[in-house]
Amino acid sequence: MQSQKTKKVPLRKCVSCNERKEKKELIRIVAAGGNPVLDKTSKMNGRGAYVCRDEKCVLLAKKKKALDRALEIKVPEDFYELVIKELQS
Repeated sequence: MQSQKTKKVPLRKCVSCNERKEKKELIRIVAAGGNPVLDKTSKMNGRGAYVCRDEKCVLLAKKKKALDRALEIKVPEDFYELVIKELQS
């Protein structure tokens, strides 16, 4: 009996709620040149962090300064608003 090869689904952890979810369910944010950038392709170089595609998780990450710690940079307040706008579009 041969075992069928199943494709592994990449799991990542949200820095806000610490839940492990499929990579496609999360937003990747990268520290590029000391500034946070939304990584829509999930292929940008640099230190990255993942946040759930949920406004509550983004706001919790802001409150906990989770992105600041994960990316090792100071994330400006208006960046969180940009992420929330991206979620709504």
